[in-house]
Formats: sequence, C-alpha cells, structure tokens
Amino acid sequence: MKQKALWINQIKGLCICLVVIYHSVITFYPHLSGLQHPLSGLLAKCWVYFNLYLAPFRMPVFFFISGYLIRRYIDEVGWRTSLDKRIWSIVWVLALWGVLQWQALSHLNAWLAPERELATSSNAAYADSVPEFILAMLTASTSLWYLYALVVYFTLCKLFSRWKLPVLGLLALASIAINFLPLPWWGMNSVVRNMIYYSMGAWYGAELMAWMKGLSLRRVWLPVAAFAAISVVLWFVNAPLLLSLLSVLLIMKLFYSVEQRYAVHPNNLLNVIGSNTIAIYTTHRILIEAFSLFLIGEMNGASWPVWAELALILVYPFASLLICTLFGLGARKLSTALFGDLFFSPPARLSPAPAAP
Repeated sequence: MKQKALWINQIKGLCICLVVIYHSVITFYPHLSGLQHPLSGLLAKCWVYFNLYLAPFRMPVFFFISGYLIRRYIDEVGWRTSLDKRIWSIVWVLALWGVLQWQALSHLNAWLAPERELATSSNAAYADSVPEFILAMLTASTSLWYLYALVVYFTLCKLFSRWKLPVLGLLALASIAINFLPLPWWGMNSVVRNMIYYSMGAWYGAELMAWMKGLSLRRVWLPVAAFAAISVVLWFVNAPLLLSLLSVLLIMKLFYSVEQRYAVHPNNLLNVIGSNTIAIYTTHRILIEAFSLFLIGEMNGASWPVWAELALILVYPFASLLICTLFGLGARKLSTALFGDLFFSPPARLSPAPAAP
C-alpha cells in the first residue's frame, strides 16, 4: 500500500472498530436486568449513551471514504468491469455471509437461549424460512446492510453521475427526512440516511480532500465552532446531517495531520485492521451474538462475584473488539491460505479452454 494512502486506511480501521463496539453494546447492555451493584447499572447506561453519541462519527466517514476510494470506477471504468470488480465481488460476500450469519445465529439462539423470543422479520439472521430470509435481505434488514448499501450506492452514483449537484441535494433532503418519516425496514432507513456521504466521496472526494489538506483549522476555528454549535443543536432535534459532515472533516483532518507529522508504518495496527475491514465486519456479528447470549444469562443470574461483574461491565466492548478483530484477521488468513480467499472474494470466473491447434 502506498504511503500516501495509509492515513485513509487507518480511518477505515477506526470505523470498523467503532462498528464492532456499537454491536457489542446494543446486544449486551440493554438486556441486563439482574445486576448486583448500582455502579454496574450506571456503567451500563454510560456505555449505551456513549454508543449513541458516537453515531455521527461512525458510518458517515466510513461511507465517505468508501465512496472516495471507488471514484475512478464512477468516472473512468466501464459497466462491464465495474460489475465484476465493484458489484459482483460485494454481492458474493453479502450473500455468502448472509447465509452463514443466518445459520450461525439461529443455532446459537436455539442452543444458548431457546426461550428467547426473536422478531424473525426484523433481521435476516433470525428468519424462520427461506422466503423470509430473502425478503429481509432484499430490504436491507440484515446486520450486513453496509455491504447492501455499497452495491446500491455504487450503482446509483454511476447512473446519475451526470446530475451530481441536483441528486446530491435530493440525497441531503432524504437523509434528513428519513429521521422523521422512516421506512418499515430499519436497514433501509440506514441506507437512505448515509447515501449522501458516499456520494460526496465518489463525486467530489478529490476536490474535498484537496480542500481539507489545505485548510488550517487554527485560522477558521471560530466559524468551525459556530458550525459545530449549530450542528449539535440540530442533532438534538434528530437532524444529524451537519454534525456528521463536520465529523467527516475533523476525522480526516486529524488522521492526515498525524501522518504528516509522524511516520506511519504499513504494519500499524489501525492500518492492518483497515486492510481487513470486510473480514472483521462479516465475522464479528456471530461472535458478539455468542458472547452476549452467554454473558447476559450469567449477569442476570447474578452468578459472578460483584468485582467480576463490575470489571466485565467496564471493559466488555474493548474485550469484544479485541477478540473479534483477532478472529477476523485469522479468518482472512485461513480463507486465503486454504480456500483461495473464497469466503471474502468471489471465485475466479472459469474461462473456456483454448481450442486445440
């Protein structure tokens, strides 16, 4: 990987870490009801609120970077190559891991929490039948909705690249409106909400990157502070668009500035994680489900000493992140070594054998 791109890859690493922490929190802390110490309950609430406050800083920059990295395919590469490199490759992973997650989570729940009532239509991984699973996948009601979004975003950005500004305006309005007029499918709401950031990266990423690199925050701190104040007010009334745009700018500026000041090695932890986001993204949800189902029963049953309960409540998201990251990296290595990376890349197309002379 070229040195100039390392800071971008590190942002991808940060984003996937935040995604893992997000899922670790929402599948664990809200379901705790039998904690022994009042401080345990307070720490659990702190994690839930911290997770909420991270929302504008997680997916928007992830999608902006994703759009920025494929801008060449939007402007220069034909549909045939794009279908193979940018659509089929993602659809393969989405379909394969959609099935793997469905089977894994269904069996985990039957094994660890058979009494648990699942909303089978809310997530493809909890589906009761093949038609229900397919419908959930088609409506982005899946933990893999990020991959679903990448396919939709790329296709629409390439189709409407001649009408960038008016479409971008419509996407901004849609991103705000979906918070007040949501669709019946939670995943589709997220897809609509975040398309503005991917489109900005795909259509105007180069110009915005150049502007960001030349921007001195010290010189414009007052306008930035005013913009931040307005953004926070709008965020509290369920309109996070401006705060998310500001987070994209600040996160990119931070990582770019750090790389300019300090040498960033390709083996830097965030860079390694950023190079394996798909592996970590697809595998972590299964592990987190197993952790939460087991530990929720333990915590609600008050079977641990108080000190151990407090320690777990305090560090659980970090421990989950560490395990999920190591597992994802290991899964990618095994997939590459044993199966030609079949679990994270589509199989090579079979080409006809050359005619005999």
